[in-house]
Amino acid sequence: MNKITILLIAFSLSAYQSTAQNTDSLMRNLSATGEGDYATASFKSSRLILSQTTTMVKKYDLDFKVIHRFGDIGGSDGGSKTLYGLDNSADIYIGFEYGISDRLNIAFGRSKFEQLLDLQMKYAVLQQKDKNGTPISFSALLKTGFTPYKVNTGVFDSYGNRFSHFIQAIISRKFSPELSLQVTPGVLFRNVVLATGDEMTLFSTGIAGRYKLTKRFGVVADYYLISSDYRKNNPNTNFYNPLGLGIEIETGGHVFTMNFANAKAIAENNFLANSTSSWTKGQYRFGFTISRMFTLYKPEP
Repeated sequence: MNKITILLIAFSLSAYQSTAQNTDSLMRNLSATGEGDYATASFKSSRLILSQTTTMVKKYDLDFKVIHRFGDIGGSDGGSKTLYGLDNSADIYIGFEYGISDRLNIAFGRSKFEQLLDLQMKYAVLQQKDKNGTPISFSALLKTGFTPYKVNTGVFDSYGNRFSHFIQAIISRKFSPELSLQVTPGVLFRNVVLATGDEMTLFSTGIAGRYKLTKRFGVVADYYLISSDYRKNNPNTNFYNPLGLGIEIETGGHVFTMNFANAKAIAENNFLANSTSSWTKGQYRFGFTISRMFTLYKPEP
């Protein structure tokens, strides 16, 4: 599926107003619910640039996401010959996240990068309260990825080698109406690695933040520190910690994020282990995320 087709699908769904809520629907759908004193809209969407957030999809709602990363803006693969990366696509992700309950979400997605299929579950263990309550939000994320493509190298000599698993704790706090921050320690388990000395178990710590400038406009950023002796001391390949910077726009019907990141891949199973692009060398790329909420069932009042 080419880039033009992806864009047409995304914007056609965004224009389909008969299934949408009113102007403030997405903010309500992506906010915590409860007795009325929960901190709301810590993050506009369940995903920033690289990181997932403690924001949950409400019960019976479906969040449709299209995420795109173009090619390098600079460096040997960028520049005017590729229209600063717009001619290429490093990764494309299409995913669906469904609210089984206000605290339990499941999601399924597919990436262009290594053709990864992923299935995930996220559970909101704690939700921040504004008044005399829980000071943080805490969600647990479990994800399994499967690489289906055919190779002739013998790397995937069994189907078990095609799986990877990711576990992450997402801890956030809304410090003020404008500022929300979060930290995301996690561990990636891979059943096979391609290079001698590479770790099959990879630890990471992410930090992310959002600062609201207006009611519907904000700036977002996230960064991952990868704990890996193989990546730190590799004489042949330079690895870099993923960093993303962007702006976020909430239009009522969807959340639209425009960003720049040095990570090529979108899914954690891929970008945590395979980020070899450097910001200082111009090896960062423009990307965007479109998040569109649909209510599949509305109980009678």
